[in-house]
Amino acid sequence: MDIKDLPYILTAAYLIIISIIGFILPPVDKSKARKNKWRIRERTLFIVSALGGSVAMYISMRIFHHKTKHKRFMIGMPAIIVIQLGTVFAIWYFFMR
Repeated sequence: MDIKDLPYILTAAYLIIISIIGFILPPVDKSKARKNKWRIRERTLFIVSALGGSVAMYISMRIFHHKTKHKRFMIGMPAIIVIQLGTVFAIWYFFMR
């Protein structure tokens, strides 16, 4: 491992961790909803998505059928993914070419 690889390793580690969190939150929230317990705020779900866990959270929502009837989520999550992909492309296009 070279020191110049460190930013890539840290970025990959961050994305893996935020994706795991994003994948876990929907089934945890659904379980709590079934038990009439404290719920995870929708704002928290969107924040985790915006911080990089959007793909994992969207997949988890589809697998566990949680929030799939809410237009806010079924439109919002793909919109976040598109914005993130656009941002990554723009960064690559303007700074990495």
